[in-house]
Amino acid sequence: MNAEMLEAMQALAVDKGISVDKLFAVLADALESAYKKMPDAHEYAWVTINPETMEYRVMAQELDEDLEPIGEEFDVTPDNFGRIAAVTTKQVLTQRIREEEREQKYEEYAGREGDIVTGIIQQSDSRYTLLDLGRVEALLPRAEQVPNERPDSNTRIKAYIVEVRKTAKGPQIVVSRTHPGLIKRLFELEVPEIADGIVEIRSCAREPGHRTKIAVWSNDPNVDPVGACVGASGARVRMIVNELRGEKIDIVPFSDEPEEFVSRALSPAKVKEVRTDLETGTAEVIVPDYQLSLAIGKDGQNARLSARLTGWRIDIKSETQLEEEEAYEKVDWAEGEWVVDPDTGEQVWQPAEGGPAISAEDWAAGSEDEKVEVEVEVEQSVEEEEVEESVEVEEVEESVEVEEVEESVEVEEVKE
Repeated sequence: MNAEMLEAMQALAVDKGISVDKLFAVLADALESAYKKMPDAHEYAWVTINPETMEYRVMAQELDEDLEPIGEEFDVTPDNFGRIAAVTTKQVLTQRIREEEREQKYEEYAGREGDIVTGIIQQSDSRYTLLDLGRVEALLPRAEQVPNERPDSNTRIKAYIVEVRKTAKGPQIVVSRTHPGLIKRLFELEVPEIADGIVEIRSCAREPGHRTKIAVWSNDPNVDPVGACVGASGARVRMIVNELRGEKIDIVPFSDEPEEFVSRALSPAKVKEVRTDLETGTAEVIVPDYQLSLAIGKDGQNARLSARLTGWRIDIKSETQLEEEEAYEKVDWAEGEWVVDPDTGEQVWQPAEGGPAISAEDWAAGSEDEKVEVEVEVEQSVEEEEVEESVEVEEVEESVEVEEVEESVEVEEVKE
């Protein structure tokens, strides 16, 4: 080996991104492997390389009964080692360099789960899309892709790292376009207040490709968290919407008060009242009749996202529905419960006092009969009262006539 070899080693180190010292160590291991494949190779031997002259020597040492090295080191470099070593060294060195490159690539991304990366789409199939990240490639599985999002090849997109695996062929990086963490990372890139920790994203709920809701909080009373995320004329949030190919984003202020937080989460719907039950984790939301469909959202989307955002089970009712329920609860119904008939699978009313179950149809008919009976009783009562009043009137009239007759008799007697 000579100066030309040293220059080649240095150029290789720069090209592969490996330090020269590391490359010398790899070369020494390669030469040692080549030596140990030779016949009559010493049991305990190693290779040393002079980094200035590129001269190498095979050194050895004797071993005792416990296989521990003893005595002085001595040179066992074979005379014909150069030719044999040249071929073996090339193979082993190439393999070791590849292994070192794979290890470096893995270390570059190991522990970066939760980070955001930018890649160029290389190719796609029914299983995944391949992204070029520069030195490595990333896999975007079909399950992690936004429905109906099909970017063209060579399109640059951002993705969220969900897993980094170490394999024999190098690191396997799995990324996602549907993970809620992607939203948080995109806001960190676009909103300096979030990157600096002034504004926090407390919670995030997402239905990829359709709508996302985030709850934000400001650690500085002088900074409006919603305004900071939206930006001047909506510039900041528009950049994120464009990256997500038009996915809608709702930004609401976070609150420690559950009722207020639930009310804000249902935006843009206007909420009249929120009643929370800590034991069941349920929030009963009352909205004006004309706001009911807006609060629920298309296919229940607004209600679902609000529930995920707040962590509460949300039950939305209109004012009319609430009034009907409250009126129903005031009625004195017979005690019992609705159960499922094991034979028919239908809901039936099981009286608390026992006896046969009543079908929903019969139960409803019975309720109507009770109402009719009440109405009949009321009508009969009214008729009886009218009859009694009529009798009383007749008796009064008869009494008046008797009095008039008596007065007439008295007048005649006086004349006589």
